[in-house]
Amino acid sequence: MRTHRIAAIGGDGVGPEVIEAGISVIDALAGRDGGFRVKATRFDWGSDHYRRTGRMMPEGGVEQLRSFDAIYFGAVGDPDIPDHTTLWDLRLAICQGLDQFANVRPTKLLGGMTGPLRPELGQKIDWVIVRENSEGEYAGVGGRAHRALPIEVAMDVAVFTRAGIERIARFACQTAMARPRRRLTIVTKSNAQRHGMVLWDEVCREVVTDFPELEVDWKLVDAMAAMMVTRPGQFDTILATNLHADILSDLASALTGSLGNGATANIDPTGENPSMFEPIHGSAFDIMGKGIANPIGAFWTSAMMLDHLGEKNAAERLMAAIADVSRAGPFTPDLGGQADTAAVTRAVIDGIRAGPG
Repeated sequence: MRTHRIAAIGGDGVGPEVIEAGISVIDALAGRDGGFRVKATRFDWGSDHYRRTGRMMPEGGVEQLRSFDAIYFGAVGDPDIPDHTTLWDLRLAICQGLDQFANVRPTKLLGGMTGPLRPELGQKIDWVIVRENSEGEYAGVGGRAHRALPIEVAMDVAVFTRAGIERIARFACQTAMARPRRRLTIVTKSNAQRHGMVLWDEVCREVVTDFPELEVDWKLVDAMAAMMVTRPGQFDTILATNLHADILSDLASALTGSLGNGATANIDPTGENPSMFEPIHGSAFDIMGKGIANPIGAFWTSAMMLDHLGEKNAAERLMAAIADVSRAGPFTPDLGGQADTAAVTRAVIDGIRAGPG
């Protein structure tokens, strides 16, 4: 029997709730399949750990994760701790420490879901957003000087390297080639950012010449935000920088009816390091402990993780169960229903056990 070792980091807010729901769903899939099992090791890293120890995770935490096959991550963020501390000392520390340079965010209006767009527009949403995940605007380069003085200054420097752009552009092209439409939209802002983004454009143009079967177009990020709302059917695979894709993917998730539906993967395509899978909804402290967090994003994330681990049949079975629940319910309050997390989890597990195959 195949055994996959998973590092489960619930993190903050509703993160532990949806990760535990996701693990129960994965266990149900493994039981139904019979050919694999998942061994989840839980880590209590996050803001509570910070309050106890002064660190979001222990020293050497990234090294502890290297022996796992994948990382299943909940959320990070606490209203009582600065966001730059929680983010940089946990999630980004893992992503950058393990060189998970490709962030992948699928977006689709699941059957039965109602987004804010007119139905004829919303039904055309079927995107994969590929986000450069290691440099750009989130490289962490910069600093502050003359603190607390009238001349205080702060700088964040966006870092674009030829190697970093080349590898994410190639990954995006390969992702687009694996989808039926073979269409790639490259997002830029080189009309205003005349150094880093111009290099981005130049390197992307070089890379796409290796993929002559791809249909490639280019959009300025502000126009892209508008066209995702007004012409969603025009797009399929989307490549953007760390900051631009961060914003666009949250817009994309909102267009599907709820941020709770969103899934993402932080991937090291070389396979040298474990990849990390997480729902994108954040810690949602306003509903923490109420048991009403939408677990669909965590389940979709589980499907991405299983597919990455080579369990394609289990991933497809899970997506079919998610689709059934998205059509018939039950629904959590963010989707207009009254169900709690446990009810949605039970429904998905029932769908896994009752499904064909």
